[in-house]
Amino acid sequence: MNNSRLYFRSFLFLLVAVTVAFIWVLLPFYGAIFWGAILAIIFQPLQRRLENRLKGRPNLCALISLFVIILIVILPVIFITGSLLQEGAVIYKRISSGELNLGAYFEQIMNALPASVHDTLTRFGVGDIFSLREKLSASALQGSKFLATQAVNVGQNTAQFLIGLGIMLYMLFFLLRDGVQLARQARHLIPLSEEHKQHLFRKFATVIKATVKGNVVVAATQGALGGLMFAFLGIQGALLWGVVMAFLSLLPAVGASLIWIPVAIYYLVTGAILQGVALTLFGVLVIGLIDNLLRPLLVGKDTKIPDYVILISTLGGLAVFGLNGFVIGPLFAALFIACWDLFPSAIRMNQQQSLPRREDTDAL
Repeated sequence: MNNSRLYFRSFLFLLVAVTVAFIWVLLPFYGAIFWGAILAIIFQPLQRRLENRLKGRPNLCALISLFVIILIVILPVIFITGSLLQEGAVIYKRISSGELNLGAYFEQIMNALPASVHDTLTRFGVGDIFSLREKLSASALQGSKFLATQAVNVGQNTAQFLIGLGIMLYMLFFLLRDGVQLARQARHLIPLSEEHKQHLFRKFATVIKATVKGNVVVAATQGALGGLMFAFLGIQGALLWGVVMAFLSLLPAVGASLIWIPVAIYYLVTGAILQGVALTLFGVLVIGLIDNLLRPLLVGKDTKIPDYVILISTLGGLAVFGLNGFVIGPLFAALFIACWDLFPSAIRMNQQQSLPRREDTDAL
């Protein structure tokens, strides 16, 4: 009996050690593996439909699914990222040369405000226009410098990028082909009741699909519309601001309004009433309503996660995991809520299993 316990504990120690070592080995390419798994989960329905139509042939179906993913996901992301980095480098040159001065725009807005507003700002300690102008200019220069630096880094690290992309596509092919079998094996290895496993796996898949498919489509739509409106109004760097709006749209209750509202205010206070009213109406009636129209259709109410939890978990995920955090953060939050939802039933199950042992003890 003691030997059995010793063997089991030794095995558990070995299992944990080799698992940690394996994860440590995979860490340099965790982003590629992570997005390969995410895309495999999202496009698994396409894989199943192809297998039903082609009567099996999983290799061919996986190749077709992989080609579709490259066509509608990978290539557009590479094109947009490259254009964004190039535009960021151009804006950085214009800001550093003084051709584009965001601080001067801010000063125009402040000078156009009435004296009562200036008094209120001074009372709260933000009335120093020149100090705020310098901070805004420095922040804009720093942000554009970051994009310019990233453009240089991408050029220098082309080989590493291609290796990561190749690993992701390679993993994606096998996850598309064998994903259902791997998920079945994973469910079999988890030491939980079948009801709990079904609940957790359902929640996991729902959050992945909702976060990526729903939120990304909504964010891309809002960013594209905002960028087109900026281009129509002749605002410099429309692509850059459109991507920034798309990124901010991932955050509920914040969204793209952080970008278009200051621009609309600038137009209104500097006398460009037509442009300011047009941008305000477009932002409220078009960009603002996209979230209310598309999100229920693409995401639905299946996640059952409050907006404030999504906001906090998304910000925390971005802070800890970088860009991957906008998926990892809400996913951890959803699993946290799901596990605590299952906690009462787990206690009841444990109590029910312990009752026969007590009866047997009393009978003896």
